[in-house]
Amino acid sequence: MDAFLGIDLGTSSVKALVIDANEQLLAEAEETLEVSRPQPTWSEQDPESWWTATDAAMRRLAADHGDVMARVTGIGLSGQMHGATLLDAGDNVLRPAILWNDGRCAAECAVLEEREPKSRAITGNMAMPGFTAPKLVWVAQHEPEIFRQVAKVLLPKDYLRLRLTGEYASDMSDAAGTLWLDVAARDWSDAMLAACELDRSHMPRAVEGTDPTGTVRAELASVWGLADNVVVAGGAGDNAASAAGIGTVVPGRAFLSLGTSGVYFVANEAFSPMPDRGLHAFCHCLPGLWHQMAVMLNAASCFGWATAATGAASEAALTQEAAAVAADDAAVPLFLPYLGGERTPHNDPHARGAFFGLTPETGRGALGRAVLEGVAFAFADCEAVIADAHAEIDQVALVGGGARSELWADILAAVLGRPLVTFRHGERGAAFGAARLGRIAATGEDPAAVCTLPPIDREIAPNPALAEAMAPRLEKWRRLYPAVKDLYA
Repeated sequence: MDAFLGIDLGTSSVKALVIDANEQLLAEAEETLEVSRPQPTWSEQDPESWWTATDAAMRRLAADHGDVMARVTGIGLSGQMHGATLLDAGDNVLRPAILWNDGRCAAECAVLEEREPKSRAITGNMAMPGFTAPKLVWVAQHEPEIFRQVAKVLLPKDYLRLRLTGEYASDMSDAAGTLWLDVAARDWSDAMLAACELDRSHMPRAVEGTDPTGTVRAELASVWGLADNVVVAGGAGDNAASAAGIGTVVPGRAFLSLGTSGVYFVANEAFSPMPDRGLHAFCHCLPGLWHQMAVMLNAASCFGWATAATGAASEAALTQEAAAVAADDAAVPLFLPYLGGERTPHNDPHARGAFFGLTPETGRGALGRAVLEGVAFAFADCEAVIADAHAEIDQVALVGGGARSELWADILAAVLGRPLVTFRHGERGAAFGAARLGRIAATGEDPAAVCTLPPIDREIAPNPALAEAMAPRLEKWRRLYPAVKDLYA
């Protein structure tokens, strides 16, 4: 039986997994990555570290599961979005990649929209520091000697593709996050490229996520124990890949991702922009499909920070302490989860986290509960924007590492006032979705037949008493950011 491999290039690690045609997990490996922050608000990685980690994961799979690797016929790629990987004419990396959570180019966003007044109409999105295009405006202004050498700009997973196949290509879902794509037309925008002093020659070819984009180089196939001519699919940005993995490929299906960042993702049958509220409108990774996405820069990372800052033994231990605190306990403060800026709905790279309402009785458990609530309240802001964009939502799944917390799931369901579901093996996430895309590229199967819903693991219904306790706290929480935002500037 053929096997299919998914590679997910995340911010903190590279994950690779192999599944068979029955979607049974056959093998997996993971290698960690480090983020460099050379200046405040900066976030960078060396693209060579992506390749080193990918190669290490593939070699480990080959060593431990050689029989499985020999059966692989298709590979799908997914990855962190928006990262600017700058290459010269010889494909040499010119500088560290500027990542999705880098906040240096707020001023360049204004410059970009001034240069191209139709920017939001073309791209469906407000220019934000996380997107790729403003990063190139920044490089042109601050590192002109590097900008003059730029021959290609690739997104992180597409740099892996180049090393894997020798091909320049990017799928629609990832390309939509650059601000260089005409999202409705699913094609590069000459006007947006010109606003950054670039043209189509600097771009990879734009493909659908299910399209074949090349085959694995023979020398790599030999080292990794792969057969000849293993197909590499267009793939997807990490959230679109996760959507493919859990069947969020039908209009009305949605998911909340509690990862390092937070994402509220809704599949749409048509391009549905609402840029002025910070809502992202992107192409999906499947042909003829789009999606809306409200993005928080800080989600589960906030709870990891709180665990370390309070000296808790572990995140699980802090969760237990938080669960012991009553929802209406006056010692629980309010928490703004903006540790590293925010996108939806504020688009404020300078926003920072805050506790409000500390008392002498506020203990570690109360702080932990406040963080869980603060992230849930931020998701409520995201859902309000999506509702204003007239998105139809039938089902909302909860995915990501934070989805393992039953307490957090209960708080989210109560705050949002809607039932949530979790899926069996939902933690496989983007790598699993990428493997599905690799399968479609290799076999030519109907995407709808492959990207199906997994079995539901549990359903979380809103607790009426908890919802009643959360409602006034959400109302008060929403008054905090407007009260302090001028202090962030």
